[in-house]
Amino acid sequence: MVKKVIANAPGSLRAPVRRAGPAPKAGRPSRLNAARIAEIFRRFAEASPDPRTELDYLNPFTLLVAVALSAQATDNGVNKATKALFAVADTPQKMLALGEDKLREMIKTIGLYRNKAKNVIALSRQLVEVFGGEVPKEREALESLPGVGRKTANVVMNVAFGDPTIAVDTHIFRVSNRIPLAPGKTPVEVERGLERVVPDAYKLHAHHWLILHGRYVCKARRPECWRCLIADLCEFPDKTLPA
Repeated sequence: MVKKVIANAPGSLRAPVRRAGPAPKAGRPSRLNAARIAEIFRRFAEASPDPRTELDYLNPFTLLVAVALSAQATDNGVNKATKALFAVADTPQKMLALGEDKLREMIKTIGLYRNKAKNVIALSRQLVEVFGGEVPKEREALESLPGVGRKTANVVMNVAFGDPTIAVDTHIFRVSNRIPLAPGKTPVEVERGLERVVPDAYKLHAHHWLILHGRYVCKARRPECWRCLIADLCEFPDKTLPA
């Protein structure tokens, strides 16, 4: 049973991750000052100096495919399916040769696998026909690919090409509103807020630290505040103690 220090706190914050519109709002200002925000990320960096995505991949193409497959699915579930897939199809050309029917069979354990298979084949074809078989580095080009939205583009730009982008999923959305580090009503508002407040020295790894923090500590139903390394810096009013 969860023992609450302060009651009447809002429930967990969730939002769908959708493609951003042409003129996203900047997001609300953080209530935390720059020194506190810097300390939050200093602690994340000290605890995990080189965080990595939990999706398995071999190159920018397989990363793109893995991220596209991970929508509404767990990283572990995606990794189980892509282990065999990437052994035979680690380039757009090989994915096209594999074909949609075989691809669908290999990823059928992943949610929405039929539509995802269709998109992976379509984006592979576009990579071959438009981009010479290479994954583009630019956001606009990435988002032109079938099934690729802003979040997927941000992950690929960050992980594959080292850009300091911040991909906001449900974990980052929840954590950013709870702390509140970068409050916002939509993922894009949170992304804009994080871009504004995260110190430049920490931007490259910021989204990994926040995702992992939300996945394993600042959980949706029961945040494990008693083992949170930034609990004293967080203003979430409904902190929990061990059961």
